[in-house]
Amino acid sequence: MGQGNQGIRPKQSGKPTAKQPSLSQLRAFTAVAEHLHFRDAAAAIGMSQPALSGAVSTLEEALGVQLIERTTRKVLLSPAGERLAVRAGAVLEAVAALMEEAEAVRAPFTGVLRLGVIPTVAPYLLPTVLRLVHERYVDLDLQVHEEQTSSLLEGLAAGRLDLLLLAVPLGVPGVSEIPLFDEDFVLVMEQDHWLGGRADIPRDALRELPLLLLDEGHCLRDQALDICREAGRTEGAPVTTTAAGLSTLVQLVAGGLGVTLLPRTAVTVETGRNEALATGYFADPAPTRRVALAMRSGSARGGEFEEFAAALREAMRPLPVRLVAESP
Repeated sequence: MGQGNQGIRPKQSGKPTAKQPSLSQLRAFTAVAEHLHFRDAAAAIGMSQPALSGAVSTLEEALGVQLIERTTRKVLLSPAGERLAVRAGAVLEAVAALMEEAEAVRAPFTGVLRLGVIPTVAPYLLPTVLRLVHERYVDLDLQVHEEQTSSLLEGLAAGRLDLLLLAVPLGVPGVSEIPLFDEDFVLVMEQDHWLGGRADIPRDALRELPLLLLDEGHCLRDQALDICREAGRTEGAPVTTTAAGLSTLVQLVAGGLGVTLLPRTAVTVETGRNEALATGYFADPAPTRRVALAMRSGSARGGEFEEFAAALREAMRPLPVRLVAESP
């Protein structure tokens, strides 16, 4: 048998021992492993030296392994003790993480909140979200992930993400939506376009316009295509897909390559940087999209997320949107 196994008894067949290590025993052992001195280890964890020595001895009996080599001059870890000290430390760290998570559940808006946001929402709504969190939820560790809808839903299902901010409806089993607001789509075009500045654009104007859209995978592209189909746009009408983001899309519009549709919250940011762009608004009823929070159905933090949604609606009042009434 190699030295790496020295001090560890061979695994016995039959019924396992009924004794289980306690957290206090593991804590005592890891303190000795760190300090290699019983008095210093006892002082570090606030335990008397006899109690600490007894806890380590009881742990050795429970494990059937000698962990400590006691000499008159110093304390040494046995080869088995060196190996198991790492495991014991990992167990204590895991228990500490468990307690922190339980505390977060008991105290809403503490701990980590992993928020997923789609690219056509993130630049325009995150300033409002971050301001709310900084001012109202100071103990919340907000972590933001910008991804397309399909990736966000996969992350939510896998537990990688806790909450999503995106366009709905999703129609995904096991996912609950908390509506926030509706917003109109705005037509963006060159400055001298014949539709520029109008507030009564009929939807059927979309039938023949050279339309620029986002790449495949963006839900905004699908929404725009749905609007065009509702307006009677034929499959043969030109649709150019050359942009991965809205900023690039509006620059292509400014360059005379066509027109595009922007959600109302994006208009000021995306058109304010280029005087070559003009906007036009549709006649009622204007094409719209709904933005919502989404969570796993039955989430333990469901009440917390509902409260967060209500606070977000209030914070979004200055935005050019129509807030959705809170569910009864």
